[in-house]
Amino acid sequence: MSPIHHARRWLWLLLAYVALGLGIIGVFLPGLPTTPFVLLAAFAAARGSKRLHDRLLAHRTFGPMIREWQATGAVNRRAKYWAIGMMAASSVIMFATAPKWWMAGIGTGIMAVVGLWLWLRPEPQAA
Repeated sequence: MSPIHHARRWLWLLLAYVALGLGIIGVFLPGLPTTPFVLLAAFAAARGSKRLHDRLLAHRTFGPMIREWQATGAVNRRAKYWAIGMMAASSVIMFATAPKWWMAGIGTGIMAVVGLWLWLRPEPQAA
């Protein structure tokens, strides 16, 4: 394995672990999304560590979400509701605490675009 390939593999692995850590923190911290970070972790792990990627796919909670995304780009309705609900709550918090209204407006606008994109994603087919 060439040194460049080896370094690239370690960078993918580092990204996978950082994204996974942020995703896990997002479970407990409102405003920090879990799903996108877990999906990013799976994407990076597939390029940096087959073992980590396999563990993520086999995970009881994260595995189904990752497999659905990889197969069809689908997000289940419950995850959509939670994500959009958390974005709405975060928006309210931002408007209540931001020093300038436009700061909260920019964040809310970004979340609205992401929420619309997420809502328009297909849902997994019933098994």
